[in-house]
Amino acid sequence: MRLYLESNPEALCLVRSTLERASEVTHFQEPDCRAIVRSVDEALANVIRHAYKGRGGLPIEITCRRLYGGPGEKEPVGLEIELSDSGIAINPKKLAGRPLDEIRPGGLGLHFMKQSMDVVEFRRKSGRNLLRMVKYLAPSKPDHHTGGK
Repeated sequence: MRLYLESNPEALCLVRSTLERASEVTHFQEPDCRAIVRSVDEALANVIRHAYKGRGGLPIEITCRRLYGGPGEKEPVGLEIELSDSGIAINPKKLAGRPLDEIRPGGLGLHFMKQSMDVVEFRRKSGRNLLRMVKYLAPSKPDHHTGGK
């Protein structure tokens, strides 16, 4: 699935709804669905606030893919979400949320993303900021059968 939107906070509710449904149909449990949506919402807010300095009407692209274990696998093992923007270059080495013990608003989004997602990777390519986030499905618990042996 690919979404093209402009840097406008009003568009975030549509993205949240779309990703909530995508995570549900990929069979994530409710807490993981919320974590995925919250992480992408935070990332988009950061693009608008920091990469685009609050300017509206600038392009953001979101790609969402189901991940499979290997060729021929029919059941997904996770979800990969990539965000791409043409905002101010971000140095991934300088990306750090503020210390958790500082009590004040803001600066915790990166902590939440890293805590909620299994993979969070930033890079710059061809003049674009790229953020890749992956959430893997928790392995299913085996059925326990009683009887026989």
